[in-house]
Amino acid sequence: MTPRTAEERQREIVRTARATGSVDVAALAAELGVARETVRRDLRALEDHGLVRRTHGGAYPVESAGFETTLAFRATSHVPEKRRIAAAAAALLGDAETVFVDEGFTPQLIAEALPRDRPLTVVTASLPVAGALAGTENMSVLLLGGRVRPGTLATVDHWTTKMLAGFVVDLAYLGANGISREHGLTTPDPAVGEVKTQAVRAARRVVFTGVHSKFGAVSFCRFAEVGALGAIVTSTLLPTAEAHRYSLLGPQVIRV
Repeated sequence: MTPRTAEERQREIVRTARATGSVDVAALAAELGVARETVRRDLRALEDHGLVRRTHGGAYPVESAGFETTLAFRATSHVPEKRRIAAAAAALLGDAETVFVDEGFTPQLIAEALPRDRPLTVVTASLPVAGALAGTENMSVLLLGGRVRPGTLATVDHWTTKMLAGFVVDLAYLGANGISREHGLTTPDPAVGEVKTQAVRAARRVVFTGVHSKFGAVSFCRFAEVGALGAIVTSTLLPTAEAHRYSLLGPQVIRV
């Protein structure tokens, strides 16, 4: 049945965006049997409610307390951009000997890009990161225990944060579902937010990595302010002027 009301249409648009990763104005107009301008109006309303972010010709879903993409999905989106960011982030290692690597696909790529020619201790809540590094010469891997979240294959809850609280690491590589100048770094799940908060506390230096679409997005749980970051690594798809605004809050902003 074709949605009749604006509310029904907008629910259908959000459902489609979450199922497929993005929506297109022309395709939605045809599918819903309405004018393109009607779809654009719906997308504006959904953006105002924080459910989607509009792009040229469409929109993609914002991760929230009620919706989060899986690790499998993240491994298929913005992959070349994520690989560039990961390589640049790994180059910031400096003389760090102990490193926290966050959950998520970009941190996984960072872990794989870390140098193998000197001893390094890696602390992580991510099963894929631990698995990728466990057999590596010169790498000592500490996997934080706890409940495993199925979507991201990472551990959370008090076991994880308690173990992490016992460490001081030279450098933490952190991701987020959203970063904004007003609300800082955010993530949908409070349990994940607790782990990330503890990682920020444990680290002498914090590097945030994220694709351009994370900027300006706001999720449910705040775990750090932008000023707590030593560096932000993103791509040149983030406009220069916007990168400068973030740099005024403290971190070095690197665009690759």
